Amino acid sequence: MYDCIIVGAGPAGGTAAYHLAKQGHSILVLEKESLPRYKPCGGGVSPAIAQWFDFDFSPVISVKADSLRFTWNLGDPVEAKIATKEPVWMVRRDIFDHFLVQQGQKQGAELRDNTEVTGIEFQSDYWQVNTSNGSVTGRYLIAADGAKGPMAKWLGFKDRKRRLAGALEAEVAAEVKDKSTIHFEFGLVKNGYIWNFPKADGYSIGVGTFVGGKPQDFKKILDEYARSFNVDIKTGKQYGYPLCLWDGNQKLHTQNAVLAGEAACVVDPMTAEGIRPSIFSGLMAAGAINEALSGDTNALEKYSEAINEQWGTEMAWAQKLGGAFYRFPGIGYKVGVKRSSGAKIMGKILCGELRYGDVAGRALKRLIPGFGT
Repeated sequence: MYDCIIVGAGPAGGTAAYHLAKQGHSILVLEKESLPRYKPCGGGVSPAIAQWFDFDFSPVISVKADSLRFTWNLGDPVEAKIATKEPVWMVRRDIFDHFLVQQGQKQGAELRDNTEVTGIEFQSDYWQVNTSNGSVTGRYLIAADGAKGPMAKWLGFKDRKRRLAGALEAEVAAEVKDKSTIHFEFGLVKNGYIWNFPKADGYSIGVGTFVGGKPQDFKKILDEYARSFNVDIKTGKQYGYPLCLWDGNQKLHTQNAVLAGEAACVVDPMTAEGIRPSIFSGLMAAGAINEALSGDTNALEKYSEAINEQWGTEMAWAQKLGGAFYRFPGIGYKVGVKRSSGAKIMGKILCGELRYGDVAGRALKRLIPGFGT
């Protein structure tokens, strides 16, 4: 029997596996795909994650971006250097996710990829996890199987607080002339934005909407945007996928189990950043399981409280800011992005050097007349 079984080998699962195995616990990671596996994602990683690990991420960083470029309907550009100690990391998720799991394996965690979980059963004081390759047992479970995974439902989380958002991404091989600039476009799509994240050998170009609204022709919008870079998205693969945006504090634990990563709906509702919050939740989940294995009967409850307090408080500001910005994007671009400090502030938030709570009050006053009065 394992001390903990982790379902899902994304950033949350990999992080939890590393930290728990490092504490000397017997850990099994189950992943339905064969690693390394492709995961649609812009691949922008906040360098702030480095503080949570004691190994070097440079082998999996494709490029580092120290500049932001914003446009409105492909015009009215705003460019700014990211005034932070370390630029934003651009990664390929197949390489990045696999690297994280490999660090866990070096600490003693076991990986079984190409192994789909087909069901779970609680047996008095441990979990039986049924897979396509037989059954395994563990004292604790971490459900880190993403936005579409079944684990949360099987664990009894029928009505998670979450806002489901949609995104479409194209991976296009290209000669990237400026590998240090991240591009954001706000005018072509309603209730969201378009991104172009450079990699060493091409672009990750995507579009997402985050506050609802009528369906839009993502493929047409993405095609038009990509042409502004002389790129034909039809030459690359396109992937549609859901995002589980944070939508308020909620319980993330149950009997001997916790949710982490997108299964816990931790994606930033303003920027749709998912990697850093997933890693943070994996780190906190590992800490909670470690405490539970040491005899703390309230450890998993404390996990829910910690995520809600340390992540949820910040995301409440992100939600307010995102709601206002995407409903009035023209005003948002004018008073937020075009403001001399606006782009730099966004860069610091993306790098984890600034919190929404530090700036949201002032920003909302500019976006919504009468806010806070």
